[in-house]
Amino acid sequence: MAKLSKLSSKVALPTIAPTTPLRMREAPAKPPSMPSKQLDVFPNPSPKRDYAIQFQVPEFTCHCPLTGQPDFAHFTIDMIADKLCVELKSLKMYMWSYRNEGAFHEKVTNDILDDIVKATDPRFIRITAKWYVRGGIYTNVVAEHRKKGWKPLPVVQMPAHGAQTGLL
Repeated sequence: MAKLSKLSSKVALPTIAPTTPLRMREAPAKPPSMPSKQLDVFPNPSPKRDYAIQFQVPEFTCHCPLTGQPDFAHFTIDMIADKLCVELKSLKMYMWSYRNEGAFHEKVTNDILDDIVKATDPRFIRITAKWYVRGGIYTNVVAEHRKKGWKPLPVVQMPAHGAQTGLL
């Protein structure tokens, strides 16, 4: 049962005496998720069609190999798969694996592109890494790969129409 302790003449708050000793939760022997450099793939469900897949990774982290200071980036990965697609959880664990690594912006962006190309052999992939400010300078790194012989379909221009609300 809680006892009341007086803080002032007008307010009384309950104090609770612990009935069991407090203990810290222990880390599981095998955590449910761990960073990994392995990218898992699955068969493209529509390999006959060019269609865009876009991944947004807004919380990418690594650190500067010279100063050890943290670096943060928002990655956008646009790809047109061929026979294989990259599995989302493995991509998440892969991106997480850079958290404790030192890497220059340009190198890490190109390494990620190379690893995804190696795992999936896409028709096209573009990675845009927007690095947060460092020393008063924002850095954007864009790297892309096109499969030899792949030609993109021509862009279809549709007429622009304003948004309709149903009200005149």
